[in-house]
Amino acid sequence: MSKRGRFITLEGGEGVGKSTNVAFVEAWLTSRGIDVVRTREPGGTARAEAIRELLLDPAPNEPLSVDAELLLVFAARAQHLAEKILPALARGAWVVCDRFTDATFAYQGGGRGIDTYRIAQLEAFVQKGLSPDLTLLLDMPPDAARVRLEGRLRDLNTQRDRFEQERVEFFMDVRQAYLERAASAPERFALIDAAQPLQDVQMVLGRVLEERVAQWQ
Repeated sequence: MSKRGRFITLEGGEGVGKSTNVAFVEAWLTSRGIDVVRTREPGGTARAEAIRELLLDPAPNEPLSVDAELLLVFAARAQHLAEKILPALARGAWVVCDRFTDATFAYQGGGRGIDTYRIAQLEAFVQKGLSPDLTLLLDMPPDAARVRLEGRLRDLNTQRDRFEQERVEFFMDVRQAYLERAASAPERFALIDAAQPLQDVQMVLGRVLEERVAQWQ
């Protein structure tokens, strides 16, 4: 039987560079001969991606209730776990995921104000004890991240999705929730200053990965 793979997540608000750095982490691990499955949340499978579209669609004619939002997030996660994450880990692959449940505590808990006890109940029901082995939290002030986000949207010629339309105060609450999560589990989290130039961010990421991989192997 193959050894269970490792589960690495990248977290952070809008505009902190998660997508770029997920690709960096995947490439770093792959270059060392590790079988890597890269994925994202919400999404990762066909059905979970369909739920993602519902979550991100602004649909001003039918606002999404906070409870519906929370349940959709966990519905997508349940499918993602069953179809992709758990099978990959079971065969010994390492999973690198753009966001996971810490995002739910940050966005739906911190941003929307949902009681974290309710989120934790769904976490226990859906994940059955599964947690990332390492979470890389890319952190920067929301006003600076907003500038980056707007530049990216201009470059891609796309409109803001439902979350990207939120006010900066929402993202201040999201950031605070993330920082509280990191402080409560320092053995799992690595806090990365994402306001640095990209090459400096990736130097730090590389150092963290070197340390953790050495511990695990």
